[in-house]
Amino acid sequence: MKIEFEKEYLYELYKTGKTSDKKHRFQPQVITGYVKCVRSLVKATRTEDLYLVKSLNYERLKGDKKGLSSVRISDKYRLEFREIVNSSDMVGIIICSLTDITNHYK
Repeated sequence: MKIEFEKEYLYELYKTGKTSDKKHRFQPQVITGYVKCVRSLVKATRTEDLYLVKSLNYERLKGDKKGLSSVRISDKYRLEFREIVNSSDMVGIIICSLTDITNHYK
């Protein structure tokens, strides 16, 4: 899948492991989990591939977050993203637009 970052701090965390934005500072194990999740999304060729990796706990969200999907970073945090199906002739190519790292229980 192709990955797009909707927020600058998500790109910085993925590339450098830290961010200049003081609001979005995370513990090292959360950053490590985030990078692993993004790498899993990059490797996947379709969303069905995400179901095979049980540790990701891939799910489509409901309610006020309808239209988003998520994978689990840790017990407390999840990575939310939008799935955008490519309109070209190639079936199954999806763009993941990463939206946010959220506290799952807040």
